[in-house]
Amino acid sequence: EVVFLDEPTAGIDLDGRRLVRELIRELRDGGVTVLLTTHDLDEAERVADRIVIIDRGRLLADAPAAELLAAGDGNDIAFAASPGLDTVALSAALGGPVTSPRPGEYVAAVAPTPANVAALTSWLAERDVAIGDLRAGRRRLEEVFERLTSPAGEARR
Repeated sequence: EVVFLDEPTAGIDLDGRRLVRELIRELRDGGVTVLLTTHDLDEAERVADRIVIIDRGRLLADAPAAELLAAGDGNDIAFAASPGLDTVALSAALGGPVTSPRPGEYVAAVAPTPANVAALTSWLAERDVAIGDLRAGRRRLEEVFERLTSPAGEARR
């Protein structure tokens, strides 16, 4: 059996989204193949076992979700914190450059080792800065999509 779902959570409130995700899991666990199309990459990351990325009619990726999210340039630590951190001081503490691609989002170009994660969280704790969305060596689907569909990604294809 195959079920096709096109943007099933578009325009649905949070409780409705949870119900849709639960239904998808129940179908999958029952042996049904669920083909889901969505522009909501966070949603796809939450429910997909396998992800296919198509851009302008071209197949860019087709892999198990865990493989796709672990692949690529994930040799860093990404995290969210309050905007305006002293990235120069944090870079010195971690021994590698820290950038802020968007306000409140940071990427430390250091190996995602337990020691580096501990150094990062200690530095933030000393300054009473709350941390959110910590990812060490793992990418979000949005980051994978941006990398694959960017002009630099096009040059690799």
